[in-house]
Amino acid sequence: MGNTTGMMSGHWQTTQGQWVILAGILIVSAVLLLGNLGNQNLWQDEAQTALISKTILTEGVPRGYDGKNCFSQEEGAEYGKNYIWRWHTWLPFYVLAGFYEVFGVSTFVSRLPFVFFGLGTVVLLYYYARAVWPGTRIPAIAASLLAISVPFLLLSRQCRYYSMTMFFAVLSLYAYVLLTQRRKYAFVLLFAGMTLLFHSQYIYLAALFPALILHVLIFYRGRLKILTLTIILAMLVNGPWLIWISSGMHYTSPVMMLKRQIMLFNFTKLFLYDLFSYVFPVWMLAVVPVVYIVKRVRTGHSFAVSRRFWETILLPVFFIVFVILVIAMTCPYPFFRYMAPTIPLLILLAAVIINAAWEAHWFIAVAAVVVLVATSQMKDYLYEITHDYNGPEEGIAKYLNEHGSPGDIVAVTHGDMGLKFYTKMRVVGGTTGEDLSPMKNARWVIIRRHIISDEEKKVGKYLFDNIPVNTYRRITINYPDLAFENRESPREHLFRTDTAEHDVVIYERPTR
Repeated sequence: MGNTTGMMSGHWQTTQGQWVILAGILIVSAVLLLGNLGNQNLWQDEAQTALISKTILTEGVPRGYDGKNCFSQEEGAEYGKNYIWRWHTWLPFYVLAGFYEVFGVSTFVSRLPFVFFGLGTVVLLYYYARAVWPGTRIPAIAASLLAISVPFLLLSRQCRYYSMTMFFAVLSLYAYVLLTQRRKYAFVLLFAGMTLLFHSQYIYLAALFPALILHVLIFYRGRLKILTLTIILAMLVNGPWLIWISSGMHYTSPVMMLKRQIMLFNFTKLFLYDLFSYVFPVWMLAVVPVVYIVKRVRTGHSFAVSRRFWETILLPVFFIVFVILVIAMTCPYPFFRYMAPTIPLLILLAAVIINAAWEAHWFIAVAAVVVLVATSQMKDYLYEITHDYNGPEEGIAKYLNEHGSPGDIVAVTHGDMGLKFYTKMRVVGGTTGEDLSPMKNARWVIIRRHIISDEEKKVGKYLFDNIPVNTYRRITINYPDLAFENRESPREHLFRTDTAEHDVVIYERPTR
């Protein structure tokens, strides 16, 4: 298999042909990423990113409060003095604010910069694969598979940092490969990749550093010094940011640490289940022995598993493993989105297998790709980007904008971020942790059917204890009262409007 993954003699295509193929892949990727991009309203987390980014336009820094509404989902834990945001690093907010400044504020524009990073990831994966496996089909296969990967498409269309982590993770690995090849200024590119990954989502550096160090110790000890210096420089430059961010973190008690060890196993299992279900189907591993046997029968030779093979394969594998472990040890819930940086690399490993299958017999490779696409969610995804989708917060926002006024107060148990983005009203509720007393003067009361957290239970109890909802006018709108507008996980994402869920109910205070 070593010959398959790298040491073919000659180029299988011309440089001009490579450009044509990459351009074709990007066109397909752009169509899939941009199709119907502004149709669905931003859901809770996306709307939070958009709202925080908007404050940069007026305040110059990301804040968790705009003078009317609070943008916390952790009872105020995400910001410090003057509501300065410190729960996330700031790069995604500034990138989005720049797009707002140039193109205006809308749902489409909110997602657009993250789509561009998704497109960039397709390009970077191609060049990363070409640097590692020159002269093979692997770069084109990897970029093509990534372009049609539904989990990749879903995350890249989110107004959130996910596509940026994919882009800068692949950039960092690509720069590391160039470093091992002693390319000029590779350490500068690696430092930039590390720093920008940190400022997209800092936790992934905790996976990148050990992956690179382990790999260099095994295969490139002569580059250990320059890699160490690059890592130290990245830590020195970004360390103050980490110290500042960590000052607002909640520290875990010994009891919780013990529970965390138990959750580590459970979370890892769930992450692996999702990755093997939606990104890298476990049956792909069964292709490997089939390819080996066919190659042996047809040619009398097997694939040579050389040091070069392990060097190329283990770099993405190390990073994937460390991401899973680091996230499983630190995340509050096993959300699929936390696995975002592993998606391009798992796709890359699938491309290596398919390329090996092609060398054994073209039919095996074609069959594997056909099955891969046929068993994916692509059919549902194509439906989504060509049809309208209606979610609960879209319906609520439309109704409030049509029948209310900017001076109204809205009391809501869940889904407050979307209403804050799409209306100009004062919205109270959710998990902001703010004073709930303004709810008593709310013109609109929205008690969502689904309660997501204990904090929202408290909000619901406050509503029932302080507002005589039974005297309010009950309004039913033809939008499904789902728990979320939609979700980014391929396991939870809805590709079409849910017609079985109960309709949203809005209560309007009687006119006095």
